[in-house]
Amino acid sequence: MALISSLCIFVLVAHFSTPIVCHKRPHQAALFVFGDSIFDPGNNKYINPNTSSRGSNNFPYGESFFKYPTGRASDGRLIPDFIAEYANLPFIPPYFEIGKEHFIHGVNFASGGSGCLTETSRGFAIDLKTQLKLFQNVTQLLKNKVGEIESKQILSNAVYIFSTANNDFFFALLANLTSPYSDTEYLQMVMGNLTSVLKGIYKEGGRKFVMFNLGPLGCLPSTRALNLQKGVTNGSCMEEATNKAKMFNSALPRMFKQLEKQLPGFKYTIFNFFKVLADSIHNPTKYGFKISKTACCGTGPFRGILSCGGTMQGKEYELCKNVKEYLFFDSLHPTELAYQQYAKLLWNGTPDMVAPYKLKSFFKLST
Repeated sequence: MALISSLCIFVLVAHFSTPIVCHKRPHQAALFVFGDSIFDPGNNKYINPNTSSRGSNNFPYGESFFKYPTGRASDGRLIPDFIAEYANLPFIPPYFEIGKEHFIHGVNFASGGSGCLTETSRGFAIDLKTQLKLFQNVTQLLKNKVGEIESKQILSNAVYIFSTANNDFFFALLANLTSPYSDTEYLQMVMGNLTSVLKGIYKEGGRKFVMFNLGPLGCLPSTRALNLQKGVTNGSCMEEATNKAKMFNSALPRMFKQLEKQLPGFKYTIFNFFKVLADSIHNPTKYGFKISKTACCGTGPFRGILSCGGTMQGKEYELCKNVKEYLFFDSLHPTELAYQQYAKLLWNGTPDMVAPYKLKSFFKLST
């Protein structure tokens, strides 16, 4: 049964504030967003002045929908933007803009470059544990705004969506760093931090969690270009990177099942981002794309150098003529059109794409 809150509407007529009607309405489930650049709506432009004028804060980012750069790493909207639309919510504001926006419908804490580990992109992104602290700030603001009982209802009925750990595995490969940890130890560290954050949100009242698994990291334009640099002449996928994603993806369902047993009322669903992105890359026409190996915007082989919009790696970049033909907008991130298709699969897809629940059901389900 939907949660109910009282709503009184007041209309100002001829300088008098006259109560017209009091009625009850169901709570629309809020959406809280955590993670990396796949979800970041512009938080990063507030945290590092050195990068605020580069990359996704510059045109052509945002060209297809907003018509100006918002800090989103795409030509338009991201998956949380589409989910908000399907759930009849407004755009979920970045954490650093909640002073001028309503945050009762949710907040987006995602930060491009971030990971589960504090060390990932330290100084350039908000890691997942810090995102939890920002969420805890918001829960306090919520209590102050609507009171303890109402805020508990909002938090327990809300949906919490995550895209994280991509950069924990990806950046070490890009930088060609030698890790002092074995693959198993490193995975345990990543999983440990992720589990800790999920439990932290649960402690604040969160009950419904949505997790993206990792995409085929070795098949992005940037990793194809890197493979070419290493002498793999056909620019094929970098198996080492994709295998690390597969390792994380195998561990993910086990971790969630364990939490489900430990925490009363805990519900989760996993979106098979790996499957849909790999399928888009290998069968682009199935998704309406012509080009899936080369990015629309960037430089070098496969436009795999992240220079779109002008970055630290270069001010010059090439831009495709028709973004709708491309799966990837820049060397790392899909286009708005791809995100829209993936959001539909997450919202109401088949069990091979999203399981054990469709996201749509989480917005109908009251805790």
